[in-house]
Amino acid sequence: MTQPIADIQVLGKETILNLLPKRTQNSHKGTYGHILNIAGSTSYCGAAFLSSISSLKVGAGYCMLASCSDVVATISSLSPDITFLDLGQSDWGTIPKDAHKYLNGVVNSNVISIGCGLNTTGGVKDFVINFLNKNTNSYTPIIIDADALNIISQTKYFTFPLNSMITPHPAELSRLLGVDVKEIQSNRAKWAWEASKEFDCIVLLKGHETVIAVPNGKIYINHTGNSSLAKAGTGDVLTGMIAGFCAQGASLENAACIAAYIHGLTGEIASKNMTQYSVLASDLVKYIPFAFKALFHTVPEQN
Repeated sequence: MTQPIADIQVLGKETILNLLPKRTQNSHKGTYGHILNIAGSTSYCGAAFLSSISSLKVGAGYCMLASCSDVVATISSLSPDITFLDLGQSDWGTIPKDAHKYLNGVVNSNVISIGCGLNTTGGVKDFVINFLNKNTNSYTPIIIDADALNIISQTKYFTFPLNSMITPHPAELSRLLGVDVKEIQSNRAKWAWEASKEFDCIVLLKGHETVIAVPNGKIYINHTGNSSLAKAGTGDVLTGMIAGFCAQGASLENAACIAAYIHGLTGEIASKNMTQYSVLASDLVKYIPFAFKALFHTVPEQN
């Protein structure tokens, strides 16, 4: 018999303000955390950029993008804010199979995100599985998204890292669970929680009314957002935002709640100026500051 969900909470403004990491005047980039973002391929440079820059836009101190050579060359010419680790490149324009050798001594970040725009060819599958297996017992928070999830869904007997979160859209969760997408969409909270129990990790199920499920039975529902978010790249922005809040000291659970709420709020504000038709993922990044302003609007100034 299925255990009932212990607690369902709808995310609201006051909750998010209470969870939001605080800023202090006496601080430096190290105060707000170091992110290692393993992302990108020649076919999906944008995913690597969006997931990296959005983590900085929400307040993280430092983001290192680890990617293949062409992606590093392209994005380094676009952004002076992101730092880079060149992992080499396969003949398919992806991170090569043996790229983990370049990460020795580098995986000392406050949070790791992996998967955005990686593709699944040219040795990426071996790299992703080897990297995650090496970090199975690490307590460093790991956010697993996009192509990393597609790779895991094709892998038998995979164990998720101890302190990890997956951020699937319904089709990705369908592949992971072997459950039809329509069935998942018919009861999103149930299937997000079933996945969190089966994989023993936090699950953020993307889509209208994002669901965040924790293995202990806590479920969070987010109501912010609109159809402006139904656009390629907005999920990469969300992953970066989660990493950014986690780097600043929020738990994965809290970072997911904060990011989901502000991500949706950003879409609402952007669409007021641009319409829900025209907002791009890159526009979403530009509107993140306005979402913070809206969040803080009713908060009295501190003396």
